[in-house]
Amino acid sequence: MDDEHFHRIQDDLREPFRALRAAIPDVMAGYAALHSATFRDGALPAKTKELIALAIAVTRECDGCVAAHARGCVRRGATAEEVAEMIGVTVAMNGGPATVWGPRALAAYYEFEGTPRA
Repeated sequence: MDDEHFHRIQDDLREPFRALRAAIPDVMAGYAALHSATFRDGALPAKTKELIALAIAVTRECDGCVAAHARGCVRRGATAEEVAEMIGVTVAMNGGPATVWGPRALAAYYEFEGTPRA
């Protein structure tokens, strides 16, 4: 993966998402409201919620979700150590697939954080 892989995934999904929003505006508005209500601070801080969402993205093997929630983790102040430890939980709970998708999630986090990696 190159240093802009997950940015391109988000770019590639932008227009299809807009087309879907135009085709089913009420459904997508409902989803946006659900997302907004879910990812605000509550009993769980928003950062924790983003870490949970990134863990689910790893277990669901969804590049678009990995990109969105790795970016969310960066925006909410999650550290690389927190992301790495969360990925350890996904490996424990999801086994082999998490050893493939976990590194992808960490790479996405680093990409959005702006930390160059070898």
